[in-house]
Amino acid sequence: MVTNCTKSNALNYSMVFWDEVYAAVAAEYPDVHRDQALVDALAMWLVRRPAYYDVIVSSNLFGDILTDLAAAIQGGMGIAAGGNINPERTYPSMFEPIHGSAPRYKGQNRANPIAAIWAGSMMLEHLGETAAARLVMKAVEDVLAEGRYRTSDLGGTSSTTEVGEAIKKTIRKKGDALIR
Repeated sequence: MVTNCTKSNALNYSMVFWDEVYAAVAAEYPDVHRDQALVDALAMWLVRRPAYYDVIVSSNLFGDILTDLAAAIQGGMGIAAGGNINPERTYPSMFEPIHGSAPRYKGQNRANPIAAIWAGSMMLEHLGETAAARLVMKAVEDVLAEGRYRTSDLGGTSSTTEVGEAIKKTIRKKGDALIR
């Protein structure tokens, strides 16, 4: 399902136009189930039923707010990744940690690298490197499940380097097993 995030009840010009464009594009894909929600209600529903949503189409402003909320729901800003995807591939798609570059952690070796690694996995998936993307995500999941390497945002004491190295080691181990 694709959900249109709007606020056309209060932003009478820009969001009404947004809704019209969304409806026109959606009409080109009649097999895709679509939904629409006001941004404030959508924020509430994301908290109450996050699994209900597959894809949310939003403006940059609303999307920035909702992705931060969704990051908190899934475990925090340190593990959330996002993508700005051009499905026609006429322009590059972009993948990034939701938290951005986190400049306040520069040089401290304590930022959680998982969001950046997840963004890389999303990019691999987008580029058609499905096996590599799955390998990376499985390594992240395994390291998190083990519980030994966690940065402070996840209640641990590991450094950026330690978490990254643990994931790298797991990728290499799992990758070698796949090759054999």
